[in-house]
Formats: sequence, C-alpha cells, structure tokens
Amino acid sequence: MASTQDFRNGYTFIWNGDVWQIIEFQHVKPGKGGAFVRTKLKNVRNGKIVDNTFRAGEKVEEARVERHAYQFLYEDDLGLHLMNTESYEQTTLPAGSVEGRGFIKEGGDVDLIVHAQTGESLAVEIPQQVELLVAQTEPGMKGDTATGATKPATLESGATINVPLFINEGDVVRVDTASGAYLTRVSAN
Repeated sequence: MASTQDFRNGYTFIWNGDVWQIIEFQHVKPGKGGAFVRTKLKNVRNGKIVDNTFRAGEKVEEARVERHAYQFLYEDDLGLHLMNTESYEQTTLPAGSVEGRGFIKEGGDVDLIVHAQTGESLAVEIPQQVELLVAQTEPGMKGDTATGATKPATLESGATINVPLFINEGDVVRVDTASGAYLTRVSAN
C-alpha cells in the first residue's frame, strides 16, 4: 500500500476498482482543517479524466504497469493487430479502445501498457507527434502562405485535419496526436 505522500506525476494506482494514473497533483495545507491532496487522474483503460481530492496520508493500492514497444500491423473486423517489436508476439485489441486511432498508420510504432501483476493489456499509447502523408486535399495556390486560413486534408491514416492553404497532396505533415492539430510541413512532394 502507498499513501498520498508517494504521489507524483505518472504514478499509477488502483482506485474504485480501476487503474488510474496521476496527471497533476497538489498538496494543500489550509490554515484551518486537515491537509489534503488535489489530483487530476486519468483512467488508464478508457482515458477518462477526473478530478479527485484525497485526505493527506490516505492509502491507495499501487499498480505496477509496464510499457512495451509494439508495431501496428493492420486493422480488420477483430480489431487492431499489434506485434511486439522484441518477441514478435502478436496481440489483437478492439479498435474502439485505442485513443487517437486515426493517427496510426500501418507499420507505425505504439506503446502497449500492460498491468504487470495480471498481464492484462490496459491501453495503447500513440506518440505525441506523428508524420503522415497528405492523401487528399484541395490544391494550394501560389501566395497562400500569409493569410493563416486553413482547409481540410485527409491523411494516409484516414484522419482529417485542418492544414494551411499551401499544403498539397503528397506533402508530409507533422501532427500533434493529442489535439489533432497541424504542426508543420516536413517535406513537400
């Protein structure tokens, strides 16, 4: 058992029958009353984020999780097929369980988060930024760089994002997977 004194960003524990990870925390010692810890928690299985307050010294059950490097192979009716890059062992996960699925292309790298005690696959984490080819968009015009206007573009992974007007089909762009925002053009066709 661990207590609130062990809390740190990224700490994983079992609370209310599920596995949670601390995103942010703050120890608070008010002038009146007992100390407490204000936290922002992320459910490792479904990505839900909640705010919760724990009393100082409250006990929680620690959950040990491991990250394993996997490669996304393909998707079919059964879900997403992933391969461990070290052991070449394959696993299948439901497509709905992967947050940011639209930014993973075949052959792309992901991290599989596994509960160390049970061996249960908890979640798939995709990289913060990915580089993807623009598969379809309206052609850009010369001089479209100064206005700051955007247009929709479909990426090779199937996701649709807004890009500046000067981006053309065949360009490779860097995308922030958390917000789905265009960051920069990596290379032009």
